[in-house]
Amino acid sequence: MNDIPTFTPEEIDAVDLPDGAVLDGTDMPAPSEYLSAKQKNGIPLGADEIYKETWSWLKQRNCENLVNPRLLESYSQAFARYIQCEEAISQFGLLGKHPTTGGVIASPFVQMSSQFQKTANLLWYEIYDIVKENCTEVYEDYGEDMMEKLLRQRR
Repeated sequence: MNDIPTFTPEEIDAVDLPDGAVLDGTDMPAPSEYLSAKQKNGIPLGADEIYKETWSWLKQRNCENLVNPRLLESYSQAFARYIQCEEAISQFGLLGKHPTTGGVIASPFVQMSSQFQKTANLLWYEIYDIVKENCTEVYEDYGEDMMEKLLRQRR
């Protein structure tokens, strides 16, 4: 009346199971202090926040260990400087005064903004390529571009 089966050691020949997945939690490397340094107007640059947002974006895609922290810092700083120049354009306008003649000239912030935006975009494309080439799943991000979404659905 015993319902529990008994086996001899020879009958129980277990198969070796592979090791489980190694799941290491990775802490975000602390952004360098210069990314949050106070600017001349007393407000912090804010590149540390861009760094944290971008690192979180990378972590969601399991690519945080593939991007060099210096690349991430360079991108964050360039984008923060772009934002800073855009704020200066909003505050001071698109025109400035020539330092010697006093005549009207284009604001230097316009050209600086453009250069920082170009730099930030180049660095972003480098980061994005790392994610695109190393993602374990197909990664496609079309944002809010409805035409792109419609074209992709027809395939």
